[in-house]
Amino acid sequence: MASGLFDVHNHLQDFAARPDFEKIIAEARGAGVARMVVNGSTEADWPVVAALARRFPELVVPAFGLHPWHVSKRTPAWRTTWENLLREFPGAAVGEVGLDRWIPDYDWDDQVAVFLEQWRVAVATDRPVEVHCLKAFGHLEVLLRDEPKPARGWILHSYGGPAEMVPGFVKLGASFSFSGYFLHPRKIEDRSAVFRAVPLERLLIETDAPDMAPPEGRRRFPCPAGESGKPENHPGNLASVAAGLAEILGMTPEALGELTTANARRMFGA
Repeated sequence: MASGLFDVHNHLQDFAARPDFEKIIAEARGAGVARMVVNGSTEADWPVVAALARRFPELVVPAFGLHPWHVSKRTPAWRTTWENLLREFPGAAVGEVGLDRWIPDYDWDDQVAVFLEQWRVAVATDRPVEVHCLKAFGHLEVLLRDEPKPARGWILHSYGGPAEMVPGFVKLGASFSFSGYFLHPRKIEDRSAVFRAVPLERLLIETDAPDMAPPEGRRRFPCPAGESGKPENHPGNLASVAAGLAEILGMTPEALGELTTANARRMFGA
């Protein structure tokens, strides 16, 4: 596996308080992870993401966003806090933001308003956007048709939509990231067809650590259970994600790693 892999989406902040955090970082680096976009999702975890970006500037690309799962819990000061962080980190992305019709008791109009508020700031400040979308792909496509697009592009993270929608999203400037969860037997056939439809220049890889773990046989780094009691996904498993997607596309892991890293560096300038 080539070195210099770029994880375009994880939540490293969820590991920061663990006693084995330094070991996790060392293992990820040893597995060839050179850069990672660490996505803040709530006002509570944005400061941790910022601290990681200050501590590991050569590794961490920070991203700050209000995830649709947390929109209803935002404080009146969220926008000011968020914009202050974007000013402190000119190279930060906007994310994780998005739309989600899977969660219970959501306020759709509020979700859309907060998503567009963040999207428009990203466009105005020339930042890539990391988009979460569940059961809302058609809504997202329609919503973005008349919106200005980020010049540096945007990501449908862990893309779970159909292959038929890939061309439309490509026209809207999207890139698509593949996660290790898609290598599970119940997912791999469907997701393989989808990611074969993605243009190579729009292809990215992610761990979404500590979530979206690959199947057990593909986990190079098992991760002890966290607070949830469930085994967690280790950021060092990015090499396994790359190898799995390479198999799907009929590429070598080295070629797949070089391709996705080049695509990520073009978007994030890192």
